[in-house]
Amino acid sequence: MSNFIQQTPAWTVVAWRPQLCQARSAPKLQFTHLGTTVQRSFDADAPRSGQTVWGLTGADSQTEGPAGVAWDWIEITQGVVAIADPMAMITNLRLIGAHGEVLTAPEAALHLNELVHALPWQDEVQRAMSNGFSPTIH
Repeated sequence: MSNFIQQTPAWTVVAWRPQLCQARSAPKLQFTHLGTTVQRSFDADAPRSGQTVWGLTGADSQTEGPAGVAWDWIEITQGVVAIADPMAMITNLRLIGAHGEVLTAPEAALHLNELVHALPWQDEVQRAMSNGFSPTIH
């Protein structure tokens, strides 16, 4: 992957060229960790939070070009992180249903959550948190 993609903030994934993918294939895509940020907070009692972004290239998948998925995470108790909002994942994937239709955002969320569940994203967030509160891009 190019440095451009690796250095891209999570929120810009939605601006990447849309990539079509069969919904049933999405959970099998082999995404790679591109970066995780940990937000600074002035309140020491506030839970840590941030974003993580994962991606793949057309050569790695059934898409024709770079694809990514990103989401916000939050530390719900010390050392335990969760997706902040499972319905608010950012992606340039356009998932195609069994009848050739592009799935709506709520329909796609089921498949995206299955994809994310298979990723070692919590390990990457833990690694970023252990580096302190400063943003980390890998």
